[in-house]
Amino acid sequence: MESETPLTAEQVIKNLRQKEDTSLRYYAAWWLGRFRVKDEEAIDALLEALQDNTHLSPDGGYPLRRNAAKALGKLGNSIAVLPLIESLSCTDYYVRESAAQALETLNDPRAIVPLLQLLEGGLDNAIYVDGKPHLKQPIEGAIEALGSLGATEAIEVILPFLEHEIAKIQYAAARALYQLTGESFYGDRLVEALSGQDLQLRRSALMDLGAIGYYPAAKFIANTFAENSLKLISLKGLLEHQLKKNTPSEKLSPESVEILNLMDSLL
Repeated sequence: MESETPLTAEQVIKNLRQKEDTSLRYYAAWWLGRFRVKDEEAIDALLEALQDNTHLSPDGGYPLRRNAAKALGKLGNSIAVLPLIESLSCTDYYVRESAAQALETLNDPRAIVPLLQLLEGGLDNAIYVDGKPHLKQPIEGAIEALGSLGATEAIEVILPFLEHEIAKIQYAAARALYQLTGESFYGDRLVEALSGQDLQLRRSALMDLGAIGYYPAAKFIANTFAENSLKLISLKGLLEHQLKKNTPSEKLSPESVEILNLMDSLL
């Protein structure tokens, strides 16, 4: 039996632009992001898909737009920033969430004010939509993006979310506030979460600690009741933050060596 011909970027872009097969278009948007196809034609096709009005889900959402937003975030081209900002006002919650996450990755300060607008109303507005499994706005994604963007003007806006009823939003707030203030109190909030009863929340705290590179968490990460693979990803985040502090000619710091030893113990 002959093997299938491998997909090419040219064919995938063609699949994305055709209108007959929605599942093929959905997969094509994912593929371009997954394989980091950064040429101009791929970007243009994804930007077109980000405005698509034909691929509707039964609940009125835009699945293709969601995948296009995710892909654009991975491709790192600033031409996508303004279209993604526009997508923060899409009627589909999951498009707004994907756009916020993509804007975090693109790291462009133009996104700060639009992301802050998603947090308007604070805790009073961070509530569930009737009949939906999500809040009115993608609060978690917006907070994490503001932290990564270094938006110190968001500190007072984010602070109340430390008390949100959803633990993952509390974690997102602690993560962002550590990034924006450097205060260990917020990193320690995430360390405390590693000893929680819920595995999913422990996993979330692991990823947040890796994202902020909170070195005091290293031993706690290694001893968390969770999969070694996730602990290794988290420790890798810590290590990368430590390595950024070194010049290429410097020896590994004691902190970096400790993290490497902890990673080795998990292998």
